[in-house]
Amino acid sequence: MMAAARKSTNWFAFGVTAAVLVVVLIVGGVVWFANSQATSPGTLPESSAVDTATGAIAVGSGAQTVDTYVDFMCPVCNSFEQAYGPTLQQLVDEGTITLNIHPIAILDRLSQGTQYSTRAANAAYCVAVDDPANVSAFVKALYAQQPKENTAGLDDATLASVATSVGASDAVATCIEDGTYTRFVTAMTAKTPLQEGATGIATPTIVVNGTTLTNKPDLTGDPQKDIVDRLNG
Repeated sequence: MMAAARKSTNWFAFGVTAAVLVVVLIVGGVVWFANSQATSPGTLPESSAVDTATGAIAVGSGAQTVDTYVDFMCPVCNSFEQAYGPTLQQLVDEGTITLNIHPIAILDRLSQGTQYSTRAANAAYCVAVDDPANVSAFVKALYAQQPKENTAGLDDATLASVATSVGASDAVATCIEDGTYTRFVTAMTAKTPLQEGATGIATPTIVVNGTTLTNKPDLTGDPQKDIVDRLNG
């Protein structure tokens, strides 16, 4: 009788241990799933112009590369566009460079809770998926209507209107309103290279032929000479 009781007790302990193990595995699985969901890029912007590994929207096909990491609410990014945009576009048109535009979001905190930086970056991907030929014009149009920091920014309907005004189809409105690539924007923002000595992501961040610039472009000098000098090393 005692032997039988002892055996019963052992099986009970085994059952409790197995149950605890199952619970641990379930909890671990839930945590893993939650973490993977939090870091997942979500829906990918499938477009011939978009590198879904880096978030770059390619304009042109030149052998040399210039990557720009920009937040559409960043006033310095707008200044960079005004000073360097025409030169970069000329180099694209001449077949000298591929301009890789990385729409990122680091200034959502400055749009009164509307997450404007993320929404504008999402809109850029919506345009790229709809027709990448309209990306350059859309970027220029966004800067032309850039909201001031600490305002709500453009609403989704206005972003869609800007997109269609440069040639995008009406389908972009749904993509923009749904925030289709919101998680992708967040994931790609985290991949922005840090400038030397920086403790966090800065915009604009410029990378020429794979090298992150450690000094800001000269926004008051000769942008054409400056960028050509950088391309020539």
